[in-house]
Amino acid sequence: MIAMLRGILFDKQPSSVILDVGGVGYEVFIPLSTYDRLPATGSECRLLISHVVREDDEQLFGFATAEEKQLFNLLTTIRGIGPKLALCVLSGLTVTEFKRCVAEGDIKRLSTVQGIGRKTAERMIMELRDKIDPVEALSFQTPANAPAGHETVIRDTLLALGQLGYAQDAARKMLQAAVKDGADTSNSEALLKRVLSGR
Repeated sequence: MIAMLRGILFDKQPSSVILDVGGVGYEVFIPLSTYDRLPATGSECRLLISHVVREDDEQLFGFATAEEKQLFNLLTTIRGIGPKLALCVLSGLTVTEFKRCVAEGDIKRLSTVQGIGRKTAERMIMELRDKIDPVEALSFQTPANAPAGHETVIRDTLLALGQLGYAQDAARKMLQAAVKDGADTSNSEALLKRVLSGR
C-alpha cells in the first residue's frame, strides 16, 4: 500500500493533482484544504496518501497534513460515506471545525457541506462523537506559557464538569471562556473553581 509520495508537481487542479515520481505520473485526489497548500507546478511536492483498493479499481487520495489523512480515514469508516464524500467534508470544513461540529452536535453546520444531508450529519455525530478527543474539539488557543500537562488538566476539568451535571456543549463553552480570560491551566482543581465561579 502507498502511504506517501514525493515527486514533482506536474499538474494541479482543485480536486486532483498529477505527481511525477521517478518518471511515473500518479493521479491523486485531494481536498481543497490540501490544494491551498500546494507549491507551484514544477516544484517538489510531498503528499500523505490513503490508498483505497476496491475489487475493480484503485485510487490514491492525498493530504498535506497527517490530521487531514486521519480524519479522511475515520470518515470512510462510516456507513454511506465513501472517499469522494469524505473529501467533500475536508473541502468544506477544517479538521478543527469538523471535530467541533461533531463534539457539539452541530447538525446544521455539517449539513452545509456539499453532499451531506441531515441524516448523514446525524450519523456522523452518532458514530464519531466518542472517537473525537474532547480537548482537540475545544478550539481555543493554548496559552503561550501553558505548563506541561496543560491538555491533561483541560481534559480532567471537562470530565469533572460532566460529572457535575453540565452538558458537554455547556462545559466546553465555560472552559473556553475561562482559558480565554487567562485562567491558570496548571491545576485542574483551580481551573474547575475558576470555571464554576465565572471569574
